[in-house]
Amino acid sequence: MRERIDRIAEPWGDRTPYRPGQPWPVRRDAYLTGDGVDRWVPAASLLHSNGDAMDVAVRDGRIVGVRGRADDRVNRGRLGPKDLFGWQANHARDRLTVPLVRRGGELEESDWDTAMGLVVDRTEHLLEEHGPGAIGFYTSGQLFLEEYYTLAVTARAGIGTNHLDGNTRLCTATAAEALKETFGCDGQPASYTDVDHCDTLALFGHNMAETQPVLWMRVLDRLAGPEPPRLLCVDPRPTPVAARSEVHLAPRTGTNVALLNALLHELVRTDRIDHAYVRAHTVGYQELAAGVAKCTPQWAARICDVPAREIQRAAELLGEARKLLSTVLQGVYQSHQATAAAVQVNNLQLLRGMLGRPGCGVLQMNGQPTAENTRECGADGDLPGFRNWENAAHVAELAKLWNVEEERIPHYGAPTPAMQIFRYAEQGSIKLLWISGTNPAVSLPELARIRELLRSKGLFTVVQDLYPTETALLADVVLPAATWGEKTGTFTNADRTVHLCEQAVQPPGQARPDLDILLDYARRMDFRDRDGAPLIGWHDAPGAFAAWQRCSAGRPCDYTGLSYELLRERGGIQWPCDAEHPDGTERLYSDGISWAAPDTCETYGRDLVTGAAVSETEYRALNPGGRAVLKAAEYLPPHEDVSAEYPLQLTTGRTLYHFHTRTKTGRTPQLDAAAPGMWVEIGAGEARSRGLGEGDLVEVATARGTVRARLRVTAIRDGLLFLPFHYGYWDTPGRTGPGPDGGRAANETTVTDWDPVSKQPLYKTAAARLTRIAPADGTPAPAPTTTASAPADPAAAPPTTGGPDALADQRPDPAPEATP
Repeated sequence: MRERIDRIAEPWGDRTPYRPGQPWPVRRDAYLTGDGVDRWVPAASLLHSNGDAMDVAVRDGRIVGVRGRADDRVNRGRLGPKDLFGWQANHARDRLTVPLVRRGGELEESDWDTAMGLVVDRTEHLLEEHGPGAIGFYTSGQLFLEEYYTLAVTARAGIGTNHLDGNTRLCTATAAEALKETFGCDGQPASYTDVDHCDTLALFGHNMAETQPVLWMRVLDRLAGPEPPRLLCVDPRPTPVAARSEVHLAPRTGTNVALLNALLHELVRTDRIDHAYVRAHTVGYQELAAGVAKCTPQWAARICDVPAREIQRAAELLGEARKLLSTVLQGVYQSHQATAAAVQVNNLQLLRGMLGRPGCGVLQMNGQPTAENTRECGADGDLPGFRNWENAAHVAELAKLWNVEEERIPHYGAPTPAMQIFRYAEQGSIKLLWISGTNPAVSLPELARIRELLRSKGLFTVVQDLYPTETALLADVVLPAATWGEKTGTFTNADRTVHLCEQAVQPPGQARPDLDILLDYARRMDFRDRDGAPLIGWHDAPGAFAAWQRCSAGRPCDYTGLSYELLRERGGIQWPCDAEHPDGTERLYSDGISWAAPDTCETYGRDLVTGAAVSETEYRALNPGGRAVLKAAEYLPPHEDVSAEYPLQLTTGRTLYHFHTRTKTGRTPQLDAAAPGMWVEIGAGEARSRGLGEGDLVEVATARGTVRARLRVTAIRDGLLFLPFHYGYWDTPGRTGPGPDGGRAANETTVTDWDPVSKQPLYKTAAARLTRIAPADGTPAPAPTTTASAPADPAAAPPTTGGPDALADQRPDPAPEATP
């Protein structure tokens, strides 16, 4: 193994092969600047959902590098490119360091008393004049558990508003809803360690190589060792995952349900069903079998534009698996019939009886590092502790915990999802919107509409963030926040692993931790419980964590066995962790389905096609014994299909080197240089038929807006265009307004539409046209060559490299475990 390597050019590093059932060997990655380290401080990754454990290097009060933690269960010492280099964004020159308030139409520097006074005065006025429904909160998937829980108590029991959600609605809402629809409750059944045991790995709309590079390293090491797993990839793009898969299905976007129904059809037809498991642990098998009876591979092939034989091969691979692990991400969650499709993946796993044992399970993945915490703590569309807002006993339990009247916790209807929050703001019923740690002026669909509503004089906007983002520059009050490395709190990743992130350095200027900002707001608002005591009785992160433990006690996400001390000692630990499971819980449902009974479930479910709620009475009749529910879903065509005016399909997504709207990665030199600007991807055959080539300046247009960028010709399926969604109006973070060549944000083009069940926006199903604005001038598209964006002709663009500034250390375990 090489000791130093360019981790931009070779993002996954060198291999440490291992066999099934063997622990993943250690490889310790590190990147340091300068000489000497004063101290190392434990943390976990901020720029993806994997939860990679690391230590932060501090010298002279500044962060100067990171190293992977070799003893951690998640990454065994490895770090991805964003882990290695992304910390540099903490030191960006344009960090917000003082509060800003809008005066005379311009944002001006102010102080905390003035800024918070404006927020509190407006809150109190709106509560008096319009009630709690006039106030909304829109948060992130990148804060800490302690902050989410404080926000949830503030919004639900302090203000009394139902309008609280996060940008996790954009990335993980379908994951949560799919788990609830099948298992009655949120919580990932499987564990990352199932990669160590599986013989078959099926990835549905999950470009793991770019979205979770360290987990992909784990898969690559299995592929390099004895008895490698067989891979199935469902993705319309030629991802690194697709390149290593035995079967790669590249369906038309919006047809996932048709494809999955055909796979289920084949399992039923060939009787590759674990009937004993299905009888013991599920309900709905007969309905599901009947629902897919006519969904043959030939039928699906016509809809998905995938060869029927390839669908049959995929079904054979699934049916022959002895230890099947399935993963799902945005290619399903952000597409048409999102929840319906994700639930069918759960159905595949249940029909095979592969759940709750090593190598067998499903991971409905998250897109953000603390998306799991938003769901647990009730900072999204749920009540804290995975409680059911329709269950009076659950609401009473929460009211007793918070010592408030039950009526004070809004439960007259489902908590308001993000897209509806912005619709209410547009309509004028929400008059104060507090946005924390997210950038909707780039990340939400149909951006012209979002910019207009954020500029509206009738909406008072508070933005709590690190930088002058496109959203912050439209706000009435901007609150400078501390970030990762500058505060203390806990992260929970996509496989339920909890990590403690400790404060390593002081935040710049007057920036404050998000928890301190929320506690200050609660103090100024003087929120009280029914006995007149402060509603929020904690004053710091440990106090907030203790309060959350009380809230989680006895619930599926039980944290009562955890402590900061234990996390410091052990590193990552998976919930539930309690007296019965003092070491955490590697995988759920090893002893049957746990939380689907009518009195304990988190939801009674919804119709997968219409989104209509299932009543408590209907759910009790369907599932009195609390089993997993096998839910069938009929395929329906996408709402927006191609036409003569818009003949191409358009999808959006991520690239390896950036995260969300580049607020951090765009301020990281190595990551920014690897993918410095917007591009458009088209298939090689489609490009030839249209007389287009690498580097042409093109315009992508939909019914909502346009994007201009250079063209990258790849092996993506013909008839489909791809836009990375990370870029705002300009390639340089912090600048606003139209770019020099027109719009550069993918979401200028996307539609205001969402899944009827999860309410997650549909970023991956649109119709578009492509026009060449100018021929290539010898400059290739700025897309990286190491990813799914690699050119079909390798000579069309120079290879993506990072040079000397991207050289990072990688070292094996000095005492590797013997191979059995």
